[in-house]
Amino acid sequence: MHDIFAFQKLAVYVAARDFARLVHHAGIADAEFRDQATRAAKSTFLNIAEGLPDRHMGVRRRHFSIARNSLAEAVSALDGALVIGALDPARVQALHDSASQLARLLGGLLRSR
Repeated sequence: MHDIFAFQKLAVYVAARDFARLVHHAGIADAEFRDQATRAAKSTFLNIAEGLPDRHMGVRRRHFSIARNSLAEAVSALDGALVIGALDPARVQALHDSASQLARLLGGLLRSR
């Protein structure tokens, strides 16, 4: 797919898209944790996408804050799935690395003025 908006090339957008892909393909066996993790990962991605093009800092911060909270929810759902044995431990490192990178990028967006 070709980029339509310039923000689709930004590192935070790409990281959020990759995180959503990784969560979707994580193979979480528990239906509730799978649903929660994938919905939260998608919310993270979509709130970033909604905030990036807006020129009003208050609107941007609101969307980035929601994205950060959704990222925390997704990570918690992944932790829960791992603890109950519904997530293959071999997949955890890639998910952790992706979530950590995304958290750093979101933190930078939330600190910017």
